[in-house]
Amino acid sequence: MIVVCAASGALGRLVVGELRSRGHGVVAAVRDPGRAGEPAGVEVRRGDYDDPASLRAAVRGAYRVLLISSPELATERRVRQHRAVIDAAVATGVRAIAYTSFLGADRDGGGGMNAAHHETERAITGSGLGFTILRHPFYSDAFINSGLRAVLDAGVLADGTGGRGLNTALRADLAAAAANALTDDKHLGQAYDLTGPLWTYPQLAEVLSETRPVEHRDRVEPTPGPMGFLEQLARAGALERQTDDLRRLLGRPPATLRAAVEAALA
Repeated sequence: MIVVCAASGALGRLVVGELRSRGHGVVAAVRDPGRAGEPAGVEVRRGDYDDPASLRAAVRGAYRVLLISSPELATERRVRQHRAVIDAAVATGVRAIAYTSFLGADRDGGGGMNAAHHETERAITGSGLGFTILRHPFYSDAFINSGLRAVLDAGVLADGTGGRGLNTALRADLAAAAANALTDDKHLGQAYDLTGPLWTYPQLAEVLSETRPVEHRDRVEPTPGPMGFLEQLARAGALERQTDDLRRLLGRPPATLRAAVEAALA
């Protein structure tokens, strides 16, 4: 049996679906089972990152656990939540744990945005559990989504990345990669730096123009909110790192920009 923690989130639901489609026994551990629905063939258990007792009950009987990182922003609390899952896995005899970390977490222990991931990776590798570390990029879904319909209507795609590349990956591909890591022992003891095919906003405008003409415009002023932060990272070239790990873990190429656009507009 495989337990997926934070299974009611967007990534968690996809991983549960992947595992079920392959015939694996899955438990969905969620903060509030009453809001999780009843996914076919999936047992739902309460597993609250802030309630260690519930986590021990949630992972009991599992041979493998997927720890999907908490959305908590405060490093100290986030690490405490992750450690609670790790401790529960150790206490209940779980054989191995997979963790959704973030690119660069192996190097970022100095209090940056990856500090909690860095500390969690250290806790996992020191726990005695078998492990697989899945370092994610940003999700393509944050950039390539149904909002592109408005871009098609306006005929203009403006962005602040300066034409630099983005190494994002679709949640669906990352979920399939996680399912592979959870079900094949050859991935134990491995840490994967997962990146999708590099793409740019000018290329995105070209793909959209295959449906309807779209003009690309470079914007200097940042977009308000989180997207502005992501654009600044891209403009600085911080999202251009490339590895072959996602393709190797998937056993196939990850989705192309064109495929991502088609999915977003479907």
